[in-house]
Amino acid sequence: VQLQASGGGMVQAGDSLRLFCTASGRTFNNYSMGWFRQGPGKEREFVAAISRSGGSTYYADSVKGRFTISRDNAKKMVYLQMNSLKAEDTAVYYCAADRTILTHTSISSSSYQYWGQGTQVTVSS
Repeated sequence: VQLQASGGGMVQAGDSLRLFCTASGRTFNNYSMGWFRQGPGKEREFVAAISRSGGSTYYADSVKGRFTISRDNAKKMVYLQMNSLKAEDTAVYYCAADRTILTHTSISSSSYQYWGQGTQVTVSS
């Protein structure tokens, strides 16, 4: 599967932004999907993940209640709705695909086999 992330931009603190991850391939609904981010001078960190059907989700504590991950298997799309953005959300955001089911290990970047290029999100305070 090939992934392409988009939707990043420059916003102010408190604003909202929606990221998109477009997938190619015929078996998109066989993949759990995740969003990760890497801020300046920081390690890549988990943001959110969603199961194959979209029925289960995981979130990092830092984004819980503010971000929502969703997917549309018919459109082969994954979304990350980001509300109440903070300066510390500034990062390059990546989408990733995992051939296995969603588990507690889905918070680890090593669980994902396929990665898209990142999209930059900059939040000014």
